[in-house]
Amino acid sequence: MQWTDVLGLIGGLALFLYGMKMMSSGLELLAGSRLKSILEKITSNKYLGMLVGAGIAAVIQSSNATIVMTCSFVNAGLMSLNQAVGVIIGAKIGTTMTGQLLSLKIDQFAPVIAMVGVVMMMFLKKKFINHLGQVIAGLGILFMGMSNLSGSMSGLKDVPEVGQFLSFISGNPLLGVLVGTVFTAIIQSSTASVAVLQTIYQKGLISFSMATNVIYGQNIGTCITALIASINGDLNSKRLTLIHILINLIGAIIFLITSYFIPFIDFVSSLTSNYMMQIAYMHVIFNIVSTIIFLPFDNLLINIVYKIIPNKENLDH
Repeated sequence: MQWTDVLGLIGGLALFLYGMKMMSSGLELLAGSRLKSILEKITSNKYLGMLVGAGIAAVIQSSNATIVMTCSFVNAGLMSLNQAVGVIIGAKIGTTMTGQLLSLKIDQFAPVIAMVGVVMMMFLKKKFINHLGQVIAGLGILFMGMSNLSGSMSGLKDVPEVGQFLSFISGNPLLGVLVGTVFTAIIQSSTASVAVLQTIYQKGLISFSMATNVIYGQNIGTCITALIASINGDLNSKRLTLIHILINLIGAIIFLITSYFIPFIDFVSSLTSNYMMQIAYMHVIFNIVSTIIFLPFDNLLINIVYKIIPNKENLDH
């Protein structure tokens, strides 16, 4: 692996992150204030909240943006903690759509897609068309970044240190979880982290079992953005962030334990021969199963976080 490969990796990741941000911003502009009004008017029905959270995260391609937005409504008193829990649980499902999209392998058309978007942004006057162009350009740039990542990743096979490191963590599932957590926390995007994992797995650098452990960690690491956003928030926004962390942390523990008794990893890998799709499927399954497990126990989660983060008046007595 040469310096050109390293620069290609960095540049590919930068393009991917920028494309995703551009796409997300364009979709938010397209939707306007409708996303916020939907969240504001959410009923106390947690299942409806889950569907709304999944829908919004799928539209703006970011569970973090949905969760940060939800935290701000809780902070402003526009939404109760009970209402918000369903939204953040649903947002976990919605954000998995990008992984499915990347599995379609349309990166060879990425420059054309980006150019179409740029033309719409620069030469057409209607705001709706401009915003739609931003989404399309962002999608093209995202796929260009993915293509760069894929091309540069090939050189990793020839680096002995990389092989030694991957062999070292492959024997310890907890290390795989830790790697996924730390990497996702650093780049603050589980979507980009999953995209990198899809490329690494596609190149044959790791096994599917090891990649699955990394996925668990990625879902934990994605909590960092909401955690940062809640620092200056009120107690309820901090509680909501803690619920988000607990759901992903406990979910990872449950999956790690059950994988020793239920061969679901082999089942998922048998669903398709498309390596990138296998990662996407596992990401979806983790988040759907976590939702099924935790949504009925939302009140228990709220009670737990109230014990951990009590009201200030309780601390004075």
